[in-house]
Amino acid sequence: MVTIKSKKEVEQMREACRITALVYEVLEKEIHAGMSTLELDKIAEQIIREHGAVPAQKGYPSGIKGVPPFPATLCVSVNDEVIHGIPSKRTIIQEGDVVSIDLVTFKNGFHGDAARTFIVGKASKEAQKLVDITKQAFFEGIQFAKPGFRIGDISHRIGEFVESHGYNVVREFQGHGIGRQMHEDPGIPNYGKAGRGMRIEPGMTLAIEPMVMAGKPNILELDDGWTIVTEDGSLAAHYENTILITENEPEVLTLL
Repeated sequence: MVTIKSKKEVEQMREACRITALVYEVLEKEIHAGMSTLELDKIAEQIIREHGAVPAQKGYPSGIKGVPPFPATLCVSVNDEVIHGIPSKRTIIQEGDVVSIDLVTFKNGFHGDAARTFIVGKASKEAQKLVDITKQAFFEGIQFAKPGFRIGDISHRIGEFVESHGYNVVREFQGHGIGRQMHEDPGIPNYGKAGRGMRIEPGMTLAIEPMVMAGKPNILELDDGWTIVTEDGSLAAHYENTILITENEPEVLTLL
């Protein structure tokens, strides 16, 4: 069920989103070759708890029998890992790595969800273009995140933009509504037909998240039950923000 937030609820939600944005400001400065992905996770959790919030993904149920809940604050996905990578002291970040991080913070009864992809050290032209196009796909999509449009208009523009640059979007995972629950209606695919789906209304809060692969549009799930990788080993990137639908232009809540 889609929830329309009141002004009071939006104000409560802003704090979780602000903390999420703050974590990314710190991680962008701290990430470097030679550190483990678990070190990034510890930095993020410390900041979140210092601000009286909770890392919402830690302990999040998989929904699959035999697969334990997600064990960490961050999803950290490196190079051909698309999403849901589990931080580990054994995964050491290397020069030139493409590192996608997804974080959900919970405070005041509401969630703030965002993802960023960082290139560590000197970037290859291929990696930089992928990361840039993935980020821009988000901003292309939210041009349609306002009253008078439908969810399919956002989805269509993201997919159209990504594919025009020779890349592919992940079709098995999608963006979503967000609020008191981490995942709410509506689902927001990164592809689709314009003019389809739910009408966009003021007060909606949406997590829009292009997940883009440099190679073929096929993915695999690793044995840990969480990590998603590109089937052909190509690079992947992820960019996401929580936005508020207003009477006019959308407001991005997870940017400081």
